[in-house]
Amino acid sequence: MSLVNENVIPVDDRKRKVRRMNAFISISAAFAGLLFGLDIGVISGALPFITQHFTLNSHQQEWVVSSMMLGAAVGALCNGWVSHRLGRKYSLMSAAVLFIVGSLGSAFAVNLELLLIFRVLLGVAVGIASYTAPLYLSEMATEHIRGKMISMYQLMITVGIVLAFLSDTALSFSGNWRAMLGVLAIPAVILFILVVFLPNSPRWLAAKGMHIEAEEVLRMLRDTSEKARQELNEIRDSLRMKQGGFSLFRQNRNVRRAVFLGMLLQGMQQFTGMNIIMYYAPQIFKMAGFQSTQEQMIATVIVGLTFMFATFIAVFTVDKAGRKPILKIGFSVMAFATLILGYCLLKAGEGEISTGLSWVSVGMTMLCIGGYAMSAAPVVWILCSEIQPLKCRDFGITCSTTTNWVANMLIGATFLTLLGSIGAAGTFWLYTGFNLAFIVITVFLVPETKNKTLEHIEKNLMAGKKLRDLGQ
Repeated sequence: MSLVNENVIPVDDRKRKVRRMNAFISISAAFAGLLFGLDIGVISGALPFITQHFTLNSHQQEWVVSSMMLGAAVGALCNGWVSHRLGRKYSLMSAAVLFIVGSLGSAFAVNLELLLIFRVLLGVAVGIASYTAPLYLSEMATEHIRGKMISMYQLMITVGIVLAFLSDTALSFSGNWRAMLGVLAIPAVILFILVVFLPNSPRWLAAKGMHIEAEEVLRMLRDTSEKARQELNEIRDSLRMKQGGFSLFRQNRNVRRAVFLGMLLQGMQQFTGMNIIMYYAPQIFKMAGFQSTQEQMIATVIVGLTFMFATFIAVFTVDKAGRKPILKIGFSVMAFATLILGYCLLKAGEGEISTGLSWVSVGMTMLCIGGYAMSAAPVVWILCSEIQPLKCRDFGITCSTTTNWVANMLIGATFLTLLGSIGAAGTFWLYTGFNLAFIVITVFLVPETKNKTLEHIEKNLMAGKKLRDLGQ
């Protein structure tokens, strides 16, 4: 049997070890997405009982939901420095600790103020995880499976949402919102244990001058030693720029283009309006004619399952069909579904709701979520982790991830207000208009990056190529 150069390990055995290591990394880092999804999903079921317990008005409900996004924006903003100094691994470990503290604190909160504080702390954990996990996965994966690995992170988010909906449904009969929030500490402990065994990112190690350690990690992740050495040489080439971080952003127009594109993509993802359905699903189904809490929660579980299964489309197609086609299809589906959902809610508001129209609204909600799950949800994270040059990656992803959570917070904090001012139909038609605009932006600005190394994309960027041509 042939051997791998200087190694005494048979080729097939080495490839099996490499596949196992890549699978372990993908699952472990993506587990942060599970907690992300649990935090997103759990509040939709717990909110009606929290509202009853603390006698909250609509603005206080908005703050219970959006306080997590405020914390996430802070976490993403601060984590750029932490990730740069301590590395991706220790960033994920800190997120796991904050998940544990925030979950237990929220569960035992004795008043609204304490609940909001611990919700902000949970948000910091989510911000760190949403920043670090896609970045870590993009730096560990080869160009041929990078999209699939980051999509696995998004898949774990949807699994978390489904588990949160199922947990909320089971606990909705007793109304035990404290258990709904506190149970999140269990997967947080599991995340901490998994991250202990993860290697550091080779690109972070190389950026810190630890080239021997970087090559050792690459040898664990690549089929041959030659591939590992070649990739390390490409990383070294990309590190030759003198400036880094904000100074590079300030002095280099091409870096600014990449940073602003990342921020635009994250804003687009949020203004599709899909996270609104996640946060306020029971209220939406109540407007559509589902009156009992159990009916609303069952419909919400159906939405969560749709989210999870539609994400599989992205997992298996994003590295084959590419990023742009998937985005264009997804935005088109969301535009159509929000248009029809707005009509259903208009009729419900006029008192003309019927059983058939109620189920049409459920179907359109599922179509909205399906279009989002197969496109903008995973693909935006993939693109944002791909387009930033290595010496400005922490700064660029800090900007884009913070944009995501600021936009998320704005949407979560204004949804009920929008319902009161322009109505349910007008609110969803507003998102229809956004989704149509995003199709145009995708065509003219978004690059196709499938099967391209991070260093190849960076070379095109620094050569001044148009944003949409970065993957050529």
